[in-house]
Amino acid sequence: MAIDAIARNKAEALIREQLVNTIQQDVPKSSTVMQLGTRLANMTSNQTKIPVLSMLPLAYWVNGDTGMKKTSKQEWDNVYMTAAELAVIVPVPEAVLADSSFDIMGEVQPRVREAMGAKIDNAILFGGERPTEWTTDVLTLAAKNKVTGPIDYAKLLGKDGLFSKVEAGGFGVDAVVGDLTAKAELRGLVDTTGRPLFRSDMQGATTYALDGAPMYFPENGGFDASKAQLIAGNFKKLVYSIRQDVTVKLLDQGVIQDPSTKEIVYNLAQQDMVALRVVMRMGWALPNPATRMNADRSKVPFAFLTAAAVAA
Repeated sequence: MAIDAIARNKAEALIREQLVNTIQQDVPKSSTVMQLGTRLANMTSNQTKIPVLSMLPLAYWVNGDTGMKKTSKQEWDNVYMTAAELAVIVPVPEAVLADSSFDIMGEVQPRVREAMGAKIDNAILFGGERPTEWTTDVLTLAAKNKVTGPIDYAKLLGKDGLFSKVEAGGFGVDAVVGDLTAKAELRGLVDTTGRPLFRSDMQGATTYALDGAPMYFPENGGFDASKAQLIAGNFKKLVYSIRQDVTVKLLDQGVIQDPSTKEIVYNLAQQDMVALRVVMRMGWALPNPATRMNADRSKVPFAFLTAAAVAA
């Protein structure tokens, strides 16, 4: 005689699924360059002129009581900072907004800001999708200060190492920015006597710093490990300014076109959709004024270390 029982698969229609009322996600990350650089007053137009000292005066010894005194001069130049626009549109059907248990637009905004921070870091440091209005990226400017890995004590703090390249121009290193994967090599790093550079009790988090300069490992996706593992420099010499702070606008009219084909992809009014438009405009520059150790302004306050060359 068979003994019947209600099976789970026959009663699933009656079982209510539980929805967790929090979204599992990482905390949005901000721009590392904007954190370390110097922010100037907001731009009042699309271009800002920065006066920069370009030539220093000299002094001379005078020979004898009636020796002739020499003359000298001091000069200034202009460095221009031009604002570029960074923007995105996020369309979504109104029905999706109405049916969702979460504030979709509230979830999107911090992630868009995070994406903007990554684009800013990548463009300024590596030239990734660099706007034509902007100056050359940091790695290109510092091409003569390239150090080829692997990461070791000499390559970082030794003669002709990463720090030495920056200091040769009369600049002190105030920060080091690196790819997150570089931590693995740093943890095993030792000095010339064999002592670990980064001590850890295996319980607390290790504080990463080199010769007093704090180290930062961006997690916003803006650091390009294929071009550099570490970038050291005097980041305060890098300046930026905001022309238009992050502006958010909810659109419910108009059409959205494909940037490549110009074809209409969405008609907001006809398809009952809305779109979140986020826009910001900013510019940056590396004025690099003349100093006694960099009189011709040919040296830059940055150096970078790349991964060791792979044998063919």
